[in-house]
Amino acid sequence: MALTVAPAAAQRGGFIRDAEIEALLSDYATPIIRAAGVGTSAVNIYLVGSTAFNAFVADGRRIFINSGVLMQADTPNEVIGVLAHETGHIAGGHLARMRLELQNAQAMAILGMLLGAGAMAAGAMAGDAGAGAQAGQAMMMGSQHALQRSLLSYQRGEEAAADRSAVNYLNATEQSSKGMLTTFASLADQSFLSTKYVDPYAQSHPMPRERIAALEKLAQESPYFEKQDPPQLQHRHDLARAKLTGYLEHPSSVNRRYPPSDKSLPAVYARTIALMQSGNYRDAMAGADALLRVEPSNPYFWELKADLFVKSGRPRDAIGPYQKAVSMAPHPGLIRVALGGAMVAADDPSLLQQGIKQLNQGLQEEPDFAAGYRHLAIAYGKAGQVPEAELATAQEYFTRGDYELAQRFAGRAQQGLARGSPAWLRADDILNYKPPRS
Repeated sequence: MALTVAPAAAQRGGFIRDAEIEALLSDYATPIIRAAGVGTSAVNIYLVGSTAFNAFVADGRRIFINSGVLMQADTPNEVIGVLAHETGHIAGGHLARMRLELQNAQAMAILGMLLGAGAMAAGAMAGDAGAGAQAGQAMMMGSQHALQRSLLSYQRGEEAAADRSAVNYLNATEQSSKGMLTTFASLADQSFLSTKYVDPYAQSHPMPRERIAALEKLAQESPYFEKQDPPQLQHRHDLARAKLTGYLEHPSSVNRRYPPSDKSLPAVYARTIALMQSGNYRDAMAGADALLRVEPSNPYFWELKADLFVKSGRPRDAIGPYQKAVSMAPHPGLIRVALGGAMVAADDPSLLQQGIKQLNQGLQEEPDFAAGYRHLAIAYGKAGQVPEAELATAQEYFTRGDYELAQRFAGRAQQGLARGSPAWLRADDILNYKPPRS
């Protein structure tokens, strides 16, 4: 189930879920978060489906990073520098004034609020504040003006403090600050030339020349300034960029970025995904096989082959490749959900309970994966386990931040579940959840 895009509550943008890219971001961020002393288990990173170069924090434990950061960054170090800066905000407590209710809100709901704030800012910048406000208020459901003010009220002192902290984290992990400097200098140039090239959220992060000069002095004093990223990490970064390009850009754009004359593995990866996206499964399968001949132990190439089988209507054939991917991936939760989904889609009664088992296990590893609960609901429905199917539907809506529908389905599920059972208790937790106040 490579690169699943989940729609945000605001119906504008969404999260991208992908095992390969999430593992890469985790490897980028974990040393930084440890150096900051905030605890790796306390910080979650969410990949937002937007091509704009932007990242932001919404509370003290969540970093949102746009897919555009990965797609535009030439090196891992540039992305690591962005993550280090955002970690500096978290470690510095710069969002302590954020409404406390956000600590418990689902990430999907938070993203909807963020997008609403962005729409309001974009309308004002375009000279149509009324339309922007109307769109933003609809996205935010008329309830999060305080959040908007908090998001857009960063002070320069906090930004400078986050810069200094980021350099310290990079030094502590023996990494260069050059990537962060390159990134922020580029954003400063964009802001200077024209605001229309800058994401609305970036306006809360002013990039004056004096700030870049201060950061440059700090970065160049580091003994690791000229240190390069490890080749294997660069390779993974290049593959992740190719994957995002293949999924998110038009096939013609993919071929311009990765022309047939480019025989590199990332280029083949991008073109193979583009072929799959355009429905050319035969040529895409040939591309997947070519990738596996070069890297037979790459779990994500096996996942791609399995995805091709599913998309071409052959879910039973996808089971073997998914099993290989699960056995090789460091964090296989998302792939395990896809494996369970393929078992259920095979329409073989002997595979149904195995599929349910894989779906439940995958969701234990990835409890925020809303689409996985939809697959689980379908599986329980096929098995005739209606209360369990309704509970899975409630969990999907809850994860998406639609608490009203979640509680409606949880109530229905609870009526058919054994009182006090684990499933009954999960439904009860949803029913007793108090959403953030409007």
